[in-house]
Amino acid sequence: MTTPSSTSMTAPAPTGAGDTEGVRVAAIAAGRSNRLPGWFVILWRNGKCRFGLWMLLAFVLVAVFAPVIAPYGPRVDDFGLSEGPTGAHWLGTTARGEDVFSQIVYGARTSLLVGTVAGVLSTIVATAVGLTAGYLQGTVDEVLSFFINLGLVVPVLPLMITLAAYSPVKGLGLIIAVITVTGWAFGARIKRAQIITLRTRDYVTAAKFAGDGTARIIAYEIAPNMMSLIVVGFMGSALGAIGAEAGLAFLGLGDPATTSWGTMLNQASMGGAMTTGQWAWLVAPGIVLALLITAFTLINFGVDALSNPHLRED
Repeated sequence: MTTPSSTSMTAPAPTGAGDTEGVRVAAIAAGRSNRLPGWFVILWRNGKCRFGLWMLLAFVLVAVFAPVIAPYGPRVDDFGLSEGPTGAHWLGTTARGEDVFSQIVYGARTSLLVGTVAGVLSTIVATAVGLTAGYLQGTVDEVLSFFINLGLVVPVLPLMITLAAYSPVKGLGLIIAVITVTGWAFGARIKRAQIITLRTRDYVTAAKFAGDGTARIIAYEIAPNMMSLIVVGFMGSALGAIGAEAGLAFLGLGDPATTSWGTMLNQASMGGAMTTGQWAWLVAPGIVLALLITAFTLINFGVDALSNPHLRED
């Protein structure tokens, strides 16, 4: 009887330590990916969106920790007038003796506050009007569509300037209210057009036969399928709100007691920053404002990928 030699027997190849470690890391990464929300994974995989999120996070941290980051208060005017950049004042001082860098840091709070609050309010109004008009149709749709079209044809900038200039109440709340009133119509029209295509879907018909009311169908059946469009609308509204606040403040229609980048631009223009050679005072607010708008724009690339699978990155 022939006994097979040990050399002829097949044995499984030993697994190296490196392979074992690679499998373990891959398993951990897969587990973490499964725990993250799907929409966040899509946003994070988009390179432009990821960079925009890091930029926005940096602005948020600056706004939250402004008292720690800024060397002085935004309204402290104990320094020399119209000084250039020095070691004590990195971006120089204003014509009233305030530190420009400290005002830049505190101005992030105003821009983010206005962008977030006005963006949320505009999105809520646009979503409520658009979904109601598109779903109910008939007389309700005609009435709401009239106001939507009216909001689209009225010149926004002159209306904003008029409301801000002649309102008896001044302050940041007025700016947010003006931006909300003038910024909801475009988003409402887009959402109305989208819901018209969704109201005849099978799951909406099934919800009607199940006895669900109109409000429940809109809130639980239709709105979740429009979430990416709603988020895109918020991003656009926030962008518009940040730019509108800066524009109104630059025109002198903002709250003079509030430190914002638009107010800084107005004061730099009125204080003769160009003639005195204080370029940092004039240029710095515009640069940080452009960077914040760029952050929102880059995030929009990832938000678009939520609704369009062809734009997603692996």
